[in-house]
Amino acid sequence: MNKFNYISIAKKSADIQINELKKIKKIFNKNFVNAVKLILNCKGKIIFAGIGKSGLIARKISATFSSVGIPSFFCDPAQALHGDMGQIEKRDILIIFSYSGNTSELTNMLKYANRFRIKIIGVASKPDSLLMKASDIKIILPKVRESDETGMVPTSSTTITLLLGDCLATTVMRERKFSKEKFKIFHPGGNIGKVLLLAKDIMVSGEKMPVVNHNKRFKEALRIMNKKKLGILVILKKSFIEGIVTDGDIRREIKNYSKNNDLNKIMTKNPMVVNENMPADKALAIMNEKKITSLLVVSDKDLKRKNKKIKGIIHIHFLLQNGIK
Repeated sequence: MNKFNYISIAKKSADIQINELKKIKKIFNKNFVNAVKLILNCKGKIIFAGIGKSGLIARKISATFSSVGIPSFFCDPAQALHGDMGQIEKRDILIIFSYSGNTSELTNMLKYANRFRIKIIGVASKPDSLLMKASDIKIILPKVRESDETGMVPTSSTTITLLLGDCLATTVMRERKFSKEKFKIFHPGGNIGKVLLLAKDIMVSGEKMPVVNHNKRFKEALRIMNKKKLGILVILKKSFIEGIVTDGDIRREIKNYSKNNDLNKIMTKNPMVVNENMPADKALAIMNEKKITSLLVVSDKDLKRKNKKIKGIIHIHFLLQNGIK
C-alpha cells in the first residue's frame, strides 16, 4: 500500500465523520434547552461520568467546564462503588454519557443519584435504555455510522458526543457572559495566558512610575530617572501628560548641564500612548515599529481626549519577561 492509499483511507474516514456530525442538529431541541437551564441554575458542581470511550469524552468535557469557571469534575462509575460516590451532593448535577445507555457499571451510580434526588442529564442513543429511564433530562444521540472499515470501532459516535458536550459548554458560556478577561483568570500560564495579557497586566503604575512636574529642574529629573530605572521620565502639567524625556535626551543635554536647565526644552511632546486594554503583543508590535522601548498607558476614555492622565508605563523588558515575542 502506498502513501496515496493511506491518504485515500484517511479522507474517506474523515468524510464519513463530517457527514455524520451534521446529525448533531437533531439534538438541539427542548431537552437540550432544559439541560442548559439546569446547568445554569446549578448551585453545586457539574459532575460528568461515563465508562470506556464515553468516560474519556466525559473527562474532556468536564475539563472544558472547569476551564471556564464552572466547578466540575469527572467521576468514574466503576471507582464510585468504592467511596467516590460521596463526592456527589444533592445540589450537584450528574451528566452521564453512554452511547448504548445500558452499561452495567452505571447501575449503582444511577440508583444512588435517584435515591438522593440528584438531577441526572443522560446522554445515550437508545431512548429505552437503562440510562434514559433513570434520567431527569434525556438527550438522545442520533445513530451514526462509524468511520472505520468494520463500522464497529467508536469513532463517529465518540466525536458526536464530544461535539454535544462542547455545544453545551459554549451555550452556557454565552449565557453566563463569559469573556476573554474571565478566561485569562483561569489560564494564567502557557501560551493562552500570554496571548490574553493586556497592557494593564504588565505595566508599572503608582509610585513605580518616573513622573515629574514640568516646572522641575534638570537635577531633580535626573535624580528621579536614576531612581525609577525605566530609562524615561514622564513630564506632567496639572496631572496631565505633557511629554517625555528619555535617557538619551538626558545624556545629550548633560554637556550643557546647568541647575536651571528647563525640561520643557528637551522633552518630546505628545508621546505615544496606548489604552490599558490593548493586547500586550500589539503593544510590542508598536514598539518594534516605532523603534522605542517604552509606552505610556492611559484609560480607554482618556485615549480619545486631548489631555490624558497616565495610568502606567510598559517597558519592552516587561513584555519579554512575560514571554511576549
